[in-house]
Amino acid sequence: MTEHEEWEKLTESLSPLRADDYYPENGGGTAFWKSLREAPDARAELEAIRDEGERLLSSPAEELTYSLFSLFAVQGSRLEYERVYFEKRRRLNTFAFLSLLEPDSETYEAALWDAIWAICSEFTWCLPAHVDANRPVSETIDLFSAETGFALAELSLLLGGRLPEPLRVRIAELVDERLFRPFLEKGPFHWEELTNNWSAVCAGSMGSAALLLMEEMQDHARLARILEKTERSMSFYLQGFGEDGACPEGLGYWNYGFGYFVYYADLLLKRTRGQRDWFREDKVRRIAGFQQKSFMGGRLVANFSDTLPYGSVHRGLSHYLAARYAGVETPPASLHADYREDHCSRWAPALRNLIWRDRAAAGAEEWQDGDFVFEDAGWLISRFTAAGEAFGFAAKGGHNGESHNHNDLGHFMLAGGGKFFLSDLGCGEYTRDYFGEARYRYDCNGSQGHSVPIIDGCYQQEGTERSATVVRCETSEEVCRLDLELSGAYEDGNLRSFERRWVWNKTDLPSLSLRDEFRFTEAPERLTERFVTLIRPEVAGSGLLRLAGGDMLMLELHYDPKRLEADVRERTYRDHYGKDTVWYALDFRVRQPETDLGVDFLFKFVTQ
Repeated sequence: MTEHEEWEKLTESLSPLRADDYYPENGGGTAFWKSLREAPDARAELEAIRDEGERLLSSPAEELTYSLFSLFAVQGSRLEYERVYFEKRRRLNTFAFLSLLEPDSETYEAALWDAIWAICSEFTWCLPAHVDANRPVSETIDLFSAETGFALAELSLLLGGRLPEPLRVRIAELVDERLFRPFLEKGPFHWEELTNNWSAVCAGSMGSAALLLMEEMQDHARLARILEKTERSMSFYLQGFGEDGACPEGLGYWNYGFGYFVYYADLLLKRTRGQRDWFREDKVRRIAGFQQKSFMGGRLVANFSDTLPYGSVHRGLSHYLAARYAGVETPPASLHADYREDHCSRWAPALRNLIWRDRAAAGAEEWQDGDFVFEDAGWLISRFTAAGEAFGFAAKGGHNGESHNHNDLGHFMLAGGGKFFLSDLGCGEYTRDYFGEARYRYDCNGSQGHSVPIIDGCYQQEGTERSATVVRCETSEEVCRLDLELSGAYEDGNLRSFERRWVWNKTDLPSLSLRDEFRFTEAPERLTERFVTLIRPEVAGSGLLRLAGGDMLMLELHYDPKRLEADVRERTYRDHYGKDTVWYALDFRVRQPETDLGVDFLFKFVTQ
């Protein structure tokens, strides 16, 4: 029997999903929302949703005009259209939750019907940045069109008979027209074989919507085809992870891509009554443990790639994974994402933050200390607590051809007391150029904005062939050591080798020693060591810079002034939300470059 025949046979026997499949047994939706409404531990969360409801009721809904849609083609900017687009999803989510929590409220219900109507009336559910000039808009499926279809399909099921029939019919028509038919008849789409978040979100949303809406016997053949294609894309998605479970795209895209993988896998498990279970895969279990290893103390995240420096957790996804896998920790309550935090206003995680929350789960105040080595990704992340503070160190190898790539081989971060002292700028403002040929001119993407050397005026180059080699990696209770060979990152025929060595001493107040060893065929004209920080440095003496993080904790940077000339440069970049942000390049120019040379630095935490 072929794989397609197996799917057809399986779908013939499937019973439709019911709203009660979403809720705890012996309860149902009415009992769940009543219980949640009265739960003391949910008070703050529900208050945020109600506050949003009041704000939105007093604000006129904006429309997605052609002028907004055309801005990306004209000037390459995305934020103007996306602000209105995501606010419409915020209206949908907020009034859906309030209608479920307050089923007798005619005000919330009317606002919800208007929100659904408005989204059903959009010219396209795709973002302008994702519209392909070589494909009709009506045949385009992107992340957000797939998410929108999934959200509407899920609402149709959860609202049941409350949803007016014209809206129910229109949702089914549009999801079929904008998602199912193009997926089955107008593919393949570029994302079907991607090994990043796109395959998980697009295919996962597609498969989930089909599991929710295709419930009649005559639908089983189309459902079988959609699930077969979805499963294939999910296999490609998992190929983007090594056996170590690390997400090279960073924690933000783990939440996004792996989240949608889990939402789909859960619905598939439910509708097949356990016959198809992705959660049995060892690789999925290892990926599930990535989140807890990514934090460097408090909300600080090892934010390699296009990831924000301060992270939070989706409580629902986190509790679901902790309940399923023994090695996954329940996250600290202080890290739970606020309802308003997701500027994209995604329905699927917001819903599961409410229905998957484990009210009995009490996470510790902080993740457990640990040293985490990701052999496939070439990362080392160390987190430990000393003198009442959390400290973190993270360094990376890998290659410069990763999804959402930054040219950052040998880059590292240092954190203590809830602040970054040496930083990664993370993701900048997404524009046309940001994902185009100009990508590495942005400081947050090019090596000029990372803590790596500038060799003879040259920055690192992009490409999978630009890779690092792990020479040595050792961890113990007292010390972590990582040695990387990094010459392959640079297009410099004169550079014979470049080895970077970190020794992270986990004492009461930790320190990090860094040694770079270079070998050239001929002595270079220039060699500059660069470190990145958001803290304005102070010159504290000869060979000493000091970064004051506030309160009592500081980081001292020790260097040899006879061999190195220090220079501090203030620079700016536009962050992910379009805000100009100041950062400082700490440059140390080698006074007399030689064919063989070593450069040493000591980073030492001290108190004032």
